[in-house]
Amino acid sequence: MDWTRREAVPDNGKVALVTGAARGIGLGIAAWLIAEGWKVVLADTDRTRGAKVARALGERAWFVAMDVSQENQVLLGVSEVLGQFGRLDALVNNAGLADPYNTPLQDLSLSAWNRVLATNLSGPLLLAKHCARYLRAHDGAIVNLSSTRAHQSEPDSEAYAASKGGLLALTHALAVSLGPDIRVNAVSPGWIDARDPSARRSDPLGPEDHQQHPAGRVGTVEDVASLVAWLLSEESAFVTGQEFVVDGGMTRRMIYRD
Repeated sequence: MDWTRREAVPDNGKVALVTGAARGIGLGIAAWLIAEGWKVVLADTDRTRGAKVARALGERAWFVAMDVSQENQVLLGVSEVLGQFGRLDALVNNAGLADPYNTPLQDLSLSAWNRVLATNLSGPLLLAKHCARYLRAHDGAIVNLSSTRAHQSEPDSEAYAASKGGLLALTHALAVSLGPDIRVNAVSPGWIDARDPSARRSDPLGPEDHQQHPAGRVGTVEDVASLVAWLLSEESAFVTGQEFVVDGGMTRRMIYRD
């Protein structure tokens, strides 16, 4: 687990809360922000892994257990952040559930549908609701992690696609409601190799995986993290209510069968 390779710059005094940060894209975003001088609170349901990666990221990282679909846990988690650091400058809504088995529509239970939407869509709403007053005090920013699945689908992915499409709509609604004090944008990743860096090196993807992307390769968490960091920075002060697709051009490629 070597997410600390980038040389860190001095503390910039700002605090970010990143949900779903125990692994994958969320962890990559947390590590990138820390290297850029942020203090980062990593929120996740996986207490063991979350505490472990926070220790690995150093003194600027702090872990809080949180199920974003539960409003009482969101309230407690935000309270812990403010108690620990006294401020909040950025919120990254990355926590999400995907259905790895692509449940066929006829087998999709209402409880499974509701569980995905509760985490992927209601979670970001709850975080925005309870963080807004603190973000507003520092002209803060929110970035929601959507997906290219909001625009295109594989079969049997109704819950995930609906949740990510709803998150895009929530993004521009929040941007209008919370502006001008708080900016809100969305990042929609495509195929991102979100494994730990050591796994990426020991078991690299094949040429056929990379060649199908117009950019010539599969994406990395760093591709996403660098964009998120820019959207949280003052350099993007005139950008709000927007979606940024990070997919190596895949959603723009026409595919024909021979």
